[in-house]
Amino acid sequence: MKKILLTLMATASMAASALAADVKPALIYDLGGKFDKSFNEAAFNGAEKFKAETGIEYREFEIANDAQREQALRKFAGDGNNPIVVAGFSWAAALEKVAAEYPDTKFSIIDMVVVGKPNIKSIVFKEQEGSYLAGVMAAMAAKSKKAGFVGGMDIPLIHKFACGFVGGFKSVAKDGEVLQAYTGTDYTAWNDPVKGGEITKSQIAQGADVVYHAAGGTGVGVLQAAAEANKLGIGVDSNQNGLQPGKVLTSMLKRVDVAVYSSFMDAKNDKFVADIQNLGLKEDGVGVALDDNNKALVSPEMLAAVDKAKADIIAGTVQVHDYMSDEKCPY
Repeated sequence: MKKILLTLMATASMAASALAADVKPALIYDLGGKFDKSFNEAAFNGAEKFKAETGIEYREFEIANDAQREQALRKFAGDGNNPIVVAGFSWAAALEKVAAEYPDTKFSIIDMVVVGKPNIKSIVFKEQEGSYLAGVMAAMAAKSKKAGFVGGMDIPLIHKFACGFVGGFKSVAKDGEVLQAYTGTDYTAWNDPVKGGEITKSQIAQGADVVYHAAGGTGVGVLQAAAEANKLGIGVDSNQNGLQPGKVLTSMLKRVDVAVYSSFMDAKNDKFVADIQNLGLKEDGVGVALDDNNKALVSPEMLAAVDKAKADIIAGTVQVHDYMSDEKCPY
């Protein structure tokens, strides 16, 4: 009996090892760089968590231009990497093409929906919901009843952040104003902290007390400029509260890390499904960051207002407009 039990245990161990060996995950970042302190870095953190928990290494690559997208996907798929996660909406066209060439490879794309492909998981977020909470906090912190928003690339996805932020701000300060500006119309918009800082200084000169960015690496300049002017910034995607301690009101968390981690882990556990996931407050896909770096800035009243807004959004009693639905912002 003991011998049979040992044999079964060894067989199970070998099966588990074989399953793990079949998983060769890869992560390809978007333009802006792995250590952008924002979107790409959140993806990296998710991959690192998977590696720490499982001991399974992953491959990664930072593209330098759009021409590398198909090349990188084919290289990783051809090398047997599986699953392959691509971070960013701009991967859609290349992914649709390459995924068809490698039907046995599992792919995940973050921030875009690719339909009709049986081996692609699409993971998107309700950024408007997290941005609404950030707007509530900004309105309560802004004595001038003015805030700023600095977007990266001028595209509907980033207007989705802006519109949610305006909605939350005006739910508290009905006669308030949110100044809006974008750093560009191409991919350099994600990595221009100097321009981000210049826009922030301009918005502060116009009366903004709080400036929220959704601009990737450009946002580092936004937060720095706000801190230097003794105003408050709001970070995005990753928890950026520590970049300017005591000067970042909060960060709108977008759990890109969870998207990468779960894609890797689902493939490891043979639970990968080519579906569409849309993660909001209810799914803990977005939120606002509270930690030692900003606790002195967040009053009990502010925290209560955020908790109420979150509960109302989850319950459906507050509907936050999704700019992607009609590209209009009603606030």
